[in-house]
Amino acid sequence: MYIMLFLLWIIFNGNLTLEIALFGLVIAGLVYLFACKCLDFSFKKDIMMIKRLGYFCAYVGVLVVEIIKANVSTMKLIVSSRYDIDPVLVTFNVHFESEICKVLFANSVTLTPGTITADVDGDTYTVHALDESFTDGIAEGKIVDILHRMEEVHG
Repeated sequence: MYIMLFLLWIIFNGNLTLEIALFGLVIAGLVYLFACKCLDFSFKKDIMMIKRLGYFCAYVGVLVVEIIKANVSTMKLIVSSRYDIDPVLVTFNVHFESEICKVLFANSVTLTPGTITADVDGDTYTVHALDESFTDGIAEGKIVDILHRMEEVHG
């Protein structure tokens, strides 16, 4: 976080001189100290965030690919000569330890076109989909694996 604060200082200043860099180092240090004392932040949390950064980048990449694939599938369904769109409501279980992973998973399902997370009750997710084929592999997909690995790093 200290490095990000320093880089933010440099970006907001627009140029880099020795004076700006020295002031930036001091101000970033003071803000970091404030965050550690008053906002329950620590160096250990910084290390955890760095470890999770790789998994988060992988999560975003997989999510973008899934959104593109779902867009193509939804467009095929809509423009095809098959007019009998058969929406379904599917319930399945996926266990996550942390609330943030539960929210990320539910929102990931909702972000992919053709599916909406209708309800989350503990480990039970209820998903509405335009077609039953859209729900194939949701509970065992790459996103679930990445979120489980993110939880392992945290714990």
